[in-house]
Amino acid sequence: MSITLSSRGRKIRKLPKSLEFPLDGSIDKLRDEVSSVTRLPVERLRFSTADGTTLLPNTTLRKYGVGPGATIWVKDLGPQIGWRTVFMIEYLGPLVIHLFFILNYKWIYRKDYNLCLNQKIAFVLVMLHFMKREYESIFVHRFSLATMPLRNIFKNCAHYHLLSGLFLAYFIYGPWHANDYIKPNHLLFLIVGWAFAVLSNFRTHIILRDLRPAGSKKRVIPTGYGFNLVSFPNYFFESLGWLFFALLTKSWASWIFLFVGSAQMFVWAKKKHARYLKEFPNYPRSRKIMIPFFL
Repeated sequence: MSITLSSRGRKIRKLPKSLEFPLDGSIDKLRDEVSSVTRLPVERLRFSTADGTTLLPNTTLRKYGVGPGATIWVKDLGPQIGWRTVFMIEYLGPLVIHLFFILNYKWIYRKDYNLCLNQKIAFVLVMLHFMKREYESIFVHRFSLATMPLRNIFKNCAHYHLLSGLFLAYFIYGPWHANDYIKPNHLLFLIVGWAFAVLSNFRTHIILRDLRPAGSKKRVIPTGYGFNLVSFPNYFFESLGWLFFALLTKSWASWIFLFVGSAQMFVWAKKKHARYLKEFPNYPRSRKIMIPFFL
């Protein structure tokens, strides 16, 4: 059948006015055909009906009630960047920034002093944390969306580069903490607690990855390690790790980072939890959102 194509927003050069396309043809095939004609990557193209309903991949025109002669609106989303690349850039910032502070702290603070053991351990924990995140971004995580607008990269990186990078580093490695002391047994407890939280977070990410085969967008109810208590144990263990970190550093900056990060994760978790309840009628109602037995 013949469908009409029209640009939504900025005019797309070389976009054909009409196209012969089967009613049961997949939206993926439609994207490929329009991409071939306009020479725009498929990730830049978004298709919608006249009422603004987005045509999703792995669906057909028939699903949206599109008939012969109907108008399909095509929007150029602009330059895109892969989500995997975005995550890698986000986590690279704190790694570089904390390393820079450790190597140049006497020059940065204009004071001759030596870092205490707590500060050195804090540096190691930060580096291990974000190296773990880099590893997960490359080898573990599967992304439901392939790309995002390139213009959003600065906004996405701000939290990590500024808050967990510059903000944490400046206030953790300063001379005001150079004489901090924690009893060895207390220090060991905090390190072991941090390691437990980080490894548990990694374990939940592996479970989430294994729920969705590569290339699939199938959604199922997570079960197993932590998931029988809360919907998002990965967020809980992430917050728990930063709690141990804040106790170790004794820095108010670490507490602010813990609060901001945990609050944001709870917002995400609450929204996703509601989606689980709506999508799965048999979803366990006893599960809390993020904090076991509480919230």
